[in-house]
This record gives sequence, structure tokens and C-alpha cells, in this order.
Amino acid sequence: MVGRNLISVLVVDDEANQRTALASMIEGWGYRVQTASDGQEALDRLREFDASVVITDLMMPVLDGKELLRRLHEQPRHPLAIVLTAFGNIETALETVHDLGAFWFLEKPLEPRALRLLLERAAEQRRLESYSAELERQLAGQGVLGELVGSSPAMQSVYSLIRQVAPTRATVLISGESGTGKELAARAIHSLSPRRDGPFVAVNCASMPEALIESELFGHEKGSFTGAVERRRGCFELAHEGTLLLDEIGDMPALTQAKLLRVLEDKRIRRIGGAKEIEVDVRVVASTNRPLDEMARDGKFREDLFFRLAVFRVELPPLRERKQDLPALCAALISTLNARHECRVAGLHPETFEILSQHDWPGNVRELRNVLEYAVILAGEGEALPSHLPRSGGLPVRHPAPPAAAAADGVLLPVGTTLERAERELIELTLRHTANNKTRAATILGVSPKTLFNKLREYGAADAGE
Repeated sequence: MVGRNLISVLVVDDEANQRTALASMIEGWGYRVQTASDGQEALDRLREFDASVVITDLMMPVLDGKELLRRLHEQPRHPLAIVLTAFGNIETALETVHDLGAFWFLEKPLEPRALRLLLERAAEQRRLESYSAELERQLAGQGVLGELVGSSPAMQSVYSLIRQVAPTRATVLISGESGTGKELAARAIHSLSPRRDGPFVAVNCASMPEALIESELFGHEKGSFTGAVERRRGCFELAHEGTLLLDEIGDMPALTQAKLLRVLEDKRIRRIGGAKEIEVDVRVVASTNRPLDEMARDGKFREDLFFRLAVFRVELPPLRERKQDLPALCAALISTLNARHECRVAGLHPETFEILSQHDWPGNVRELRNVLEYAVILAGEGEALPSHLPRSGGLPVRHPAPPAAAAADGVLLPVGTTLERAERELIELTLRHTANNKTRAATILGVSPKTLFNKLREYGAADAGE
């Protein structure tokens, strides 16, 4: 049920007893309520009380219900209106709904169940409008939607599709090469939908053996098969009232495809070994890096399931087709990686960025993230230089000689230095470079933090004995 605390209600009626009784009943359902005795008082109230719904009588002194709705309709974001009408005024009420855009009308005496249902629907509509407004604000920003980044025309088209489908209940099929951000797109759809307060559950259909995927999706009862030592809820149950992402759906076994199709149609699942069906309320988003339509035509994927999943399609472009997004992507990723690894990398050296822009990125944004993570850890602070990029992976990396000023950051050891002394100086130099961040120093040195701590303790003991 939609959260009632998201909307507030203004009750407008010139009959005090009815007004008070109606307000009390609505408050009992969990809504915030204020009252007004006529249309003019309602307009005055609305200057300070941000009502999402106005419940108004039609026949009132000073300013009647039709004129009140006309005034409200002139406002850019007016409350939803529910019109109350006595017997014989139904035609007038219908005209009001049609001409002035009232949400609906109810006859007096009121049927509480009907009013409560209307208020819940109004609350849901207000939530959808809020999510849409939030999405518009994000899209009007700097090419960022959730964790998706990019202002290229291709990404703007993706944002537009997500904006349209997110508030609906439609099943979505997200396609794109590996590493393009399909899960991020699914999370954006979830976070901008009425289910945003519910769970988001992702399951990779390609990472599990065929014998286990059915249990993962639908759950099992204790003792239903060898190793089932306790009852386990599946992903559909875990995603109840939320969103379930079926990642790499093209790798799902044929038998499981048939069972999934039935669940999508019936909204019910049965645990393995279970005797009863369980109703689930789940919005399904599927993703694939394979040509699912071709697989369906070739009989390699159930055609009926394909059509059921592909109600609405979103295709993510590969990074090589939107290289104009590289600056924004690099800035966003470096900011995230700085926080994760406690680094202070300000950005990329121009030559470093030139190298990245020449690469075709077959692994897409995931590959870019991995490359930048290596560079951020190695650089630690300042600019990430070409020498900080990984040597493997096909990057056209050039490693120019370091500037003369960098000689102070090197280790110059005279002949005859012991291996133990050389190791100690290298560790001390790395700690200075990382501002004494031992975890990052251990990563740069290629040892575990525990090994580094043990070495430092040895040096401390040696110094104490000198």
C-alpha cells in the first residue's frame, strides 16, 4: 500500500458537522488533515498548508466548489481534487471532473471504503509525480542518472527511456555489451519507481549451475533434496514488493525458462518440495549481452518468454560509441575510487587522458574502472600520469622518463647496501608517498597489510635496540 504520510488532505464543506466527521475519519487512516468552510477559506489555507488532495463540496457560500477548482487549476502544481455531490448533482459533478480536471467525484452520503480507495490512488499518483520530478532534476544536471554517467545523445536517449518506464509496472529488458552498466540501469529504474522503498534483488543466471538456479529463484523446503537442511526463500520472495533483476537471462536453462514464464503470468511461485503456491508482487527487469531476439528465432531461447520479457526495451551503448562521455566518466570514477582507497588523485594528466581516449574499450565502463583503479592506487595523489596506467590490457601506454624533480622520490642506494636495508628504505619511501596510509602502501608494494605491519614492528624493535 502506498505510504499515506506522503500526502495531506484539505476538507472543504460548509456544513460543520460533516466537515468535522470527515476530517476525523481521514485522520484515522493516517493522513494529515485541515478543514475549510468555503472555497475562499480553502484558498487562504492552501497558502500555508501544502495539501496534495482537496476534498470539496460543490454547493457552498462565498466561493463554491466549481470556482475553487477553477482557481486551483490555474496554479502550476495544483492539488488533486475529489468532488462531493448530493443526489441530483451528478451531472454537474461529471462536468466538473471533465472541464476542471478533478480527480474524481463521490456521492453523499459518502461510502468510506470508496473514499479511502480514492485517497490511496491519489497518494500513488503523487508519488509517481514526485519521482518524475526528481528524474527531471537529475537529467537537467550534468548527465547523471543514478550511477549512470554521460551526456552524449546516446545516453540522453537511455535516460529518456528510463524516465518513461520507471513509474510503470512494465517488465523491462536491458541489453548491451558486458560492462556497459546494465545493472546500474536496472537500479535507476527501481529507484525512480513506486517500488523504490522495496528491495532490489539481482541474480546472475549465468553464474549458477543448472541444478541450483531453480532453488535460487523460487526457494526450497527443508529436505526437498540432498543438502536442503533448512527452508530457504528464493529471489522472487526476497524481492516481494520490489524489483528483481535477472542478469544474463540468455544463459537461463530451458526448463527454468518455462517455469519463469508461468511465474510472470500467474504472479505465484512454488518452492521446490513445497505443497502450496505463494503469491509474489515483483517487478522483473532482465538483462542480457546476447542477441536474445535472434536466439528466440533460432530456438535457443523460448520465444514466448522473450516477448513476455521484452515488453519495454532499453539498449545501452558501448563506450567506444560515446567517447565524449569519457571526461565525465573519469571524473566520477576517480572521485569514487579516491574515497574507496583513501587517495587524493586530482585528475588525469592530459597525456594520460589522450591514451585513454585512443583505446576502444572492449570491456566498456567496467574496463575503464579497472584501469583507473590501478592508476589511482599507484598515483596516490596529484595527477595520474601515463606511467601509472597498467602495462597490460592493450592500452597504447607510453612511459616517458620521469621529470628531474621526481628524483627526490626515488631510492638511491650505494653499492653494498644489504637487502634488508633496501627493503626498509623502499617501505619508508612508499609510506611517505601515501602520507603514512599503510593499507594503500601495502597495495602498492604488493604485500598484505599484515605483512607490512609485521615489517614495521620489526623495524621498531630494531630501533629500540640500537
